[in-house]
This record gives sequence, structure tokens and C-alpha cells, in this order.
Amino acid sequence: MDLNPSSNSPDRPDDAFASTRFVLVEPSHPGNVGAAARALKTMGFSRLVVVAPKIAFVTREPEAIAMASGADDVLASAQVVETLADALNGVHWSIALTARSREYGPPQMPPRAAAEKACEFVGQGRGGNSGAIALVFGNERVGLSNADVERCSALAHIPANPAYSSLNLAQAVQVLAYELRLALLGRTVATSLSPATVSASTAAPSASSDEIEGMYTHLEQALVALDFLDPANPKKLMSRLRRLFSRSGLEHEEVNILRGIAKHILLKIKQ
Repeated sequence: MDLNPSSNSPDRPDDAFASTRFVLVEPSHPGNVGAAARALKTMGFSRLVVVAPKIAFVTREPEAIAMASGADDVLASAQVVETLADALNGVHWSIALTARSREYGPPQMPPRAAAEKACEFVGQGRGGNSGAIALVFGNERVGLSNADVERCSALAHIPANPAYSSLNLAQAVQVLAYELRLALLGRTVATSLSPATVSASTAAPSASSDEIEGMYTHLEQALVALDFLDPANPKKLMSRLRRLFSRSGLEHEEVNILRGIAKHILLKIKQ
């Protein structure tokens, strides 16, 4: 069986290799951006998104181009956006790579389990610019902020040597790209052997990242209006609610229901 991602077989998840986003948040070093582009290309991926890089035109830097080493096309086509929200627009499942445990945030999974879970959301993006899944990596020095982590669907931690667990940004991208490639190819083989097998998560469209963020904003407004949430002393209420809902895997219609509840709460209080 041909497992090359460039194959035109209808059983191949070509859309996943083409549309999966690898997101670098505020990278500092051009060389890491170029090396990340190389890591993607070796695993068959091509969509690199850079959020608020420290150097404005980082993809044009000589060091980035040199480190891309043949992946110049991936580097040249990389998107540069201002916020993580922009990078995740249209995404239905996202994995945040973190080097440390978080008190709050989405469920934590080993990289392989997170990659396999992500495969369930392949094909759920809408429109030419949609990518159903994304992998998110933080700044070389400080990683991802708690706010960035809470925007994602799951956390992944590479179980490196605890005595020396320092991983270069591009190395981390390579590890996750490899795990996702294995998961996508394994899913293709399983589907070809048993075409009738359909993941439960595809039974109904999942909610996208921007839909879920809109729901959280709406829900927070309703809780403030009810005096249940004190905006001057919010504590960790919204973080706990994010963790609760991230475990459930919200569907599009479920988000609409929750927003409908928030809307009617606000209407009742106005009356």
C-alpha cells in the first residue's frame, strides 16, 4: 500500500497533510522558524503559521532561509498573524505543547494519544482557509501563556529525560509532526481495512475554536449579569469552566444551545 502523503488515492487524508496548522507563538530566533519549516516538510506537512514573531519579517531572514534547507516553499508560504485567535480561526481541535504542568487548562495527553485524537477531527474544517486541526508551540524562552493554553483543546508533553529535558523549538515540532504523521497513516490503513468504521466524533460537527471562544465571552457576560461572577474578583471561575467544557468536546449545536441560554439570561435580567 502506498503511504506517501502525496498519493491521490481517495483513502488518503491528503487534506489533513495540507491543512493541518503548525503554529509558532512569538518565536524569537529566525533559525528556529526555518528549521521548523524543514521539520514539517520532512513529515509531509506544509502549513506553518507564525504568531507575532519578535522579528517582523522573520520568514525572510537569511538565517531562517538557511535553516529551512530545502523547505523554502514551506517557509515562503508561512502565514504571519497577530494573535493566536487569528491562527486558530476555523480550527476544530488544537494541541498545545507544554513543558510544564498547568493547574488549569485542557486535558493533558501523551503526544501519541493527542495526535490520534486529533485525527478524529480531520475534514471538519469549513471553507478553503479552514484547517480542522492545529498544533501550537510557544516561545523558546517562556513557552505558552496560560491564556494561550486555555484556547486549545488538549495539552501534550514530550516525556524527555527529566535530568535534561530542554528541547529546541524545531525539535519539538519534529516530534509532534512525526506523531501526527504516524496517526494519520495508521488511520488511513484502518479505514481501508474497515471502511464502515466511523469515529463517534464525526457523528455531529464539532465546534470551531472561534465559535467556542464566542460562547465563553457570551457566557461570561451572562454570569456577570447574574452576579455569579464578580469581574473585579473573577478568581478561576472561567478557567474552571473552560476545563470542564474542554473535556466534553463541544459540538456546533451544543455551543449554540449554551449561547441561547446566555442570551435569554441577559434578556431576562434586562426586563
